[in-house]
Amino acid sequence: MNQTVGSEDFAMNVAMELPYLRRYARALTGSQTSGDNYAAATLEAMLEDPGLVDRTKNTRLALFGAFHAIWTSSGAPVAVEESGIAARAQDHLSRLTPNTREALLLATIEDFSTDQIGEIMGIGRSEAEELVRIAQRELAESVTGRVMVIEDEAIIAMDLQSIVSEMGHTVTGVARTRSEAVALGKAERPDLIFADIQLADNSSGIDAVNDLLAELGDVPVIFITAYPERLLTGEKAEPAFLITKPYTEEQVRLAASQAMFFASTETLQH
Repeated sequence: MNQTVGSEDFAMNVAMELPYLRRYARALTGSQTSGDNYAAATLEAMLEDPGLVDRTKNTRLALFGAFHAIWTSSGAPVAVEESGIAARAQDHLSRLTPNTREALLLATIEDFSTDQIGEIMGIGRSEAEELVRIAQRELAESVTGRVMVIEDEAIIAMDLQSIVSEMGHTVTGVARTRSEAVALGKAERPDLIFADIQLADNSSGIDAVNDLLAELGDVPVIFITAYPERLLTGEKAEPAFLITKPYTEEQVRLAASQAMFFASTETLQH
């Protein structure tokens, strides 16, 4: 028999899952601002209407289910004044088959089973499976471009290069330090950056990315880290795309496709 979780325990469980809801919301919208707005709206709705969440369910399922109730009722990304990559992201969203990216992100980034995706989205298992297949096809047919890797672990760097090359992207090179990253980015502008947080000389991948963005302007970045909760605090600018170590090839492929799809600038091949 399912048992209702007490208010304090439920609140604590929600707090633990919130960084991952933010990660999902940002990947879904392609924007930190829009994603965080949806996460905040979900929490506000849960406070105003306790009946929105079934506390006899697993907290993670209940939280993501509440999010989807808000998401589907709005029918579109949060209406905020965005620019650059975020603006292009919102433009692209209107062109996708409805519900496909939600299902794929839930499966690949958040590691929900097909049954759980159906429960979260309020659909059957077979429909959830079909939505994932459609999303995989649409993203694979999107765009290709130049990818830069900032990673000090040789095996991981080689793995990332292999995955993105098989997807049809061109790898501009691998940087192991902040200074190498800046030099590489200036030498050949990337369309997408994969970046580790801790680099070979104890320099910061975040600092390297900030240096590059200051030089290059809008370029989508996918951070790879073993500690995602350290980047998803909600207290400062944070990445829209984040992969947790150890990652899977499918997660890398999805994140790259998402980022490229959102950022399809004039330099990308349609």
